[in-house]
Amino acid sequence: MKIGFIGLGNMGAPMALNLIKAGNELVVFDVVQKNIDSVVEQSKNKAVSAKSVKELAQSKLDLILTMLPAAQHVRSVYLGADGLLENVSPSTLLVDSSTIDPQTARDVCALAKAKGNDMLDAPVSGGTGGAQAGTLTFMVGGEETVFNAYKSFFQQMGKNIFYCGGTGNGQVAKVSNNMLLGISMIATAEAMALGVELGMDPKILASIINTSSGRCWSSDTYNPYPGVLENAPASRGYSGGFGTDLMLKDLGLAVEAAKSIKQPVMLGGLAAQIYQTFSKLGSGHGHLDFSAVIQMFKK
Repeated sequence: MKIGFIGLGNMGAPMALNLIKAGNELVVFDVVQKNIDSVVEQSKNKAVSAKSVKELAQSKLDLILTMLPAAQHVRSVYLGADGLLENVSPSTLLVDSSTIDPQTARDVCALAKAKGNDMLDAPVSGGTGGAQAGTLTFMVGGEETVFNAYKSFFQQMGKNIFYCGGTGNGQVAKVSNNMLLGISMIATAEAMALGVELGMDPKILASIINTSSGRCWSSDTYNPYPGVLENAPASRGYSGGFGTDLMLKDLGLAVEAAKSIKQPVMLGGLAAQIYQTFSKLGSGHGHLDFSAVIQMFKK
């Protein structure tokens, strides 16, 4: 396929490279020129760069995938005068893998449909490691016939591909999952900090938790205590991974979505406040991996 890819950040770049490895032709764009240059270089010039969203949209593509930071960027890229919907062919499938609120996803998809374009919302889980390894989980919302026709496309970047139902339901699954992740990381951080302060060796404590009823992904795969897991961000100064401010953004999406339907999310709301407090505690905390929240519980 000939694919357009917009958004070549920490997640988008490795996803684009995996699509090239699978034999697709790519036209790529990002507002940061060095991100474009990096993907073109790593692809050994198999990726072609576009100078703008408009130029990319007019490149006669089978599919365009966007991976953008927030809802305002999605609206700008899709709905602007020089954006996708004003310039793309009606035969081009649109896929948005950004993490945004469900209502924005539904609004943009409805406008795309009115222009004649099929569109899927397809946020991902699995982090930068999953993006590089091609093992992401995709949560896809939209028309089931369109999903079935393009499932193999998602399998070029991911291992677990789920159809979530109608438009926007991919985002519903993502914000629900990430709310739980944020809560579980805080709980793991509290438990690890408590045990160590009471005299436990952190590796032994983690081993016990991970073979007992407290086991969770935040403990056995992404433990927040330094030195417990060699490949976790905690063992490299909380660099890389999923930033605190990104987790705060996702928790905000969950809280706002819950507010729109008057659904209580008391732990989700508290988790958002904890990450917001941690982000404001010191310069640069917002860029640290979200597991660095354990610093609030350590002496």
